[in-house]
Amino acid sequence: MQSEEPEHLVEARALTKRFASFVAVDGIDFAIDSGEAFGFLGPNGAGKTSTMRMVGCVSPRSGGVLRVLGMDPATDGPRIRGRIGVVPQEDNLDTELTVWDNMMIYGRYFDMPRPLIRERARELLDFVQLGDRHGSKVDPLSGGMKRRLTIARALINEPELLLLDEPTTGLDPQARHMLWERLYQLKRRGVTLVLTTHYMEEAEQLCDRLVIMDQGRIVAEGSPRQLIEQHVTREVVEVRFDIAEDHDEAVARLRALGDRVEPLADRALVYTQNGDATVGALSADGFANSAVLVRRASLEDVFLMLTGRSLEE
Repeated sequence: MQSEEPEHLVEARALTKRFASFVAVDGIDFAIDSGEAFGFLGPNGAGKTSTMRMVGCVSPRSGGVLRVLGMDPATDGPRIRGRIGVVPQEDNLDTELTVWDNMMIYGRYFDMPRPLIRERARELLDFVQLGDRHGSKVDPLSGGMKRRLTIARALINEPELLLLDEPTTGLDPQARHMLWERLYQLKRRGVTLVLTTHYMEEAEQLCDRLVIMDQGRIVAEGSPRQLIEQHVTREVVEVRFDIAEDHDEAVARLRALGDRVEPLADRALVYTQNGDATVGALSADGFANSAVLVRRASLEDVFLMLTGRSLEE
């Protein structure tokens, strides 16, 4: 009898990953549905890559429950890997071979017939705008081209689930936006995307839902818009201090003007539901000569509020 389709494409309950005494992933719960773009957002060391490696069946879990495509990675790893695509954080292309050979060789790992690999390779290289570079060696390609080739290669087996670990790190803005466009098109085709990123704009552009991780735990979950509405105000007023100004005294005055004030080295962020009204109050309170910027609250504001601004090595 044919098994029923799983309720979720990926489901984790109390998922844990330990390295000796270090807990990289600390009992997290999440579920990913078919056809959505789901993101893991967090600072370095938050546990994003460790989670992705468990979902990709290349790192065993230390505890909890994990189901991928309705199967257990501990016992069904090969079957799962045959139905997913993986774009690792670091490109692992065969740089001495051509673009075309990278596609052909990778397709053989899935026991695909050569005519089908050739058909898929042509289609995918055109999709990532590398069709005219099929005979080029990989080594001299730009970083953006290599990243696009890595994504094309990961799609050769028509995966149901595509895992992307920080897919645009190190790329220039033009290359990043091109990749976003290609990933958006994949999502429209029904491919389920799971990505890690620390680019806030990337998460807002691509993700239907996401979790924010910090120190191995999930600290928030929802759509980008839901997270902004739940954790910060509608607008933010940035007040830049004059060098000669007493910053502590200025921050104390600002606290009466907004829902929350976050002091930084050279300015303060005033979180408010009405930026224009707050600017008017600033002028009335003697801040008329300060440099003031009103902007919409963003996912970056949520991220920094929940995980802090200090660097974690």
